[in-house]
Amino acid sequence: MTEYLTEYMEQVQKRLENCEDSSELDDIMNEHLLKIQFMQHERIVHFLVTMLFALVLSIFMALLVVKKDLAVLILVTIILVLLVFYIKHYYFLENTVQKMYKVYDEIHAAQRRNGGEKR
Repeated sequence: MTEYLTEYMEQVQKRLENCEDSSELDDIMNEHLLKIQFMQHERIVHFLVTMLFALVLSIFMALLVVKKDLAVLILVTIILVLLVFYIKHYYFLENTVQKMYKVYDEIHAAQRRNGGEKR
């Protein structure tokens, strides 16, 4: 997903730089709005999974405090590592969606300059 989103953001920037007419801007805008919706969905799913892992980690850490067992410690370590990667990916998604909002604003401004579709 990281590679896909990075490539898309590069692609949309190139399309904006080479855009010549308002109908092309409208096409870019429609596609971009659809991608924003997809990424918002992806972001909420990853947020929920991240929170679930944080909850599970908390439960197993409490269990580790009560029952000092090597198996529970290994499980806590595994869940902690997974949680770190989920947080890293969620951070990327969150920041990229915010960049997508800025690109939306750029497209909207270009449409206004070209007398295109008003949103």
